[in-house]
Amino acid sequence: MTADPAAALREEISHRRVLKIALPIVLSNATVPILGAVDVGVVGQMGEAAPIGAVALGAVILSTMYWIFGFLRMGTVGLVGQAEGAGDRAEVSAWLTRALVVALVGGFLMIVMQPLIFWSAFRLAPASDEVEGLARQYLAIRIWTAPAAIAVFALTGWLVAMEKTAGVFWVQLVMNGVNIVLDLVFVLVLDWGVPGVAAATVIAEITGCALALWFCRAAFQRPDWRDWPRIFDRAKLIRMALLNTDIFLRSLMLMIIFSSFVFIGARFGDVTLAANQVLIQFMYITVYAMDGFAFTAESLIARAYGLGKRSHVRRSVIVTSFWGLVVCVTSALAFALAGGWIIDVMAKDPDVQQAARAFLPYMVAAPVVGCAAWMLDGIFIGATRGRDMRNMMALSFASYWLAILVLLPIWGNHGLWVALLISFAVRGITLGARYPALERHASKAG
Repeated sequence: MTADPAAALREEISHRRVLKIALPIVLSNATVPILGAVDVGVVGQMGEAAPIGAVALGAVILSTMYWIFGFLRMGTVGLVGQAEGAGDRAEVSAWLTRALVVALVGGFLMIVMQPLIFWSAFRLAPASDEVEGLARQYLAIRIWTAPAAIAVFALTGWLVAMEKTAGVFWVQLVMNGVNIVLDLVFVLVLDWGVPGVAAATVIAEITGCALALWFCRAAFQRPDWRDWPRIFDRAKLIRMALLNTDIFLRSLMLMIIFSSFVFIGARFGDVTLAANQVLIQFMYITVYAMDGFAFTAESLIARAYGLGKRSHVRRSVIVTSFWGLVVCVTSALAFALAGGWIIDVMAKDPDVQQAARAFLPYMVAAPVVGCAAWMLDGIFIGATRGRDMRNMMALSFASYWLAILVLLPIWGNHGLWVALLISFAVRGITLGARYPALERHASKAG
């Protein structure tokens, strides 16, 4: 332990500090959709539909598999941040090693199990023989970097916990930049086609992981990162496993809600499905911006918990939530004022435009209704209160399906949108009801 545990929080929890942590995350998130657009655009130059479908399908399959390990980022932020707040630098290093061990084991299991994974994926998402054949080529190349791709979750979590979010920005920027340049070279210059897109991503993921390791080099400057008796301490591993399991179950229920929203919307026809997909992109824009402040809350709350200071917890919640609310209200106003124009840019079909306008009010309401849930997620992650997150998500999950059963037969797609908003509201209200316990527990955690 350090002589002065409060050193981790000596800097004032100010708006300036929050923006310093949050803005790099917001900027790094802004680069994500650009890569997807370039991937599609590059294979689109081949003049065939199959390569586009193959890259899209392969990317979705791997993204879904990698998403399973998203708990590594969230869990690592809370555990590392609390160790940093408590001044326990040995555990700051050890928690990163534990997360990397999980990432490596998970990645190697994906490589070993790839025949089963791919078989299952193509049974769930069948495609034409041509698209499936190309997608298998894509997956067979990309799967080999699974350990590196999953490790980036752990490394990103460590960087966020240590308030080194500029490193997160540069990792994302370099990784996407390398991917884009190699896409152009491998596909347009060397004519490697779909395997070229996969090879570009492989090199980019290895580069991103290497750069993230370099930004995390402070963790490896202490011998504790390889203190194996400490790393495999039973109590610490159990704590990590329980937290990550709770986060995984919470995230699984959230994914089912959004996936079912798409599938149920498809019942109302292609036009309604397309309109829903156009509008849901508005929400993703808001969430990408919100992530910066939710991540900041994770880091600051974790440090305050490690220090055991209730006042720091409350101040962190107030300042980060202020900016989260600013993002959500601004988004709602932007969607209300410019939503019609955005719809026209994203969809050229007049029927889709008309349908999307009919459901636009729900998307205007979504940022305001969802703001509390999104910010409280970050707050509870920082406090490592995974059980509360899991339980409140279960209530949200149940309320969503109850609303579907009641409202869908009456209001159709309007009922679907109301059910989604209800799930946001229930999660925000129930997590808010658990917040006093989180704050009380802070003084016991240090």
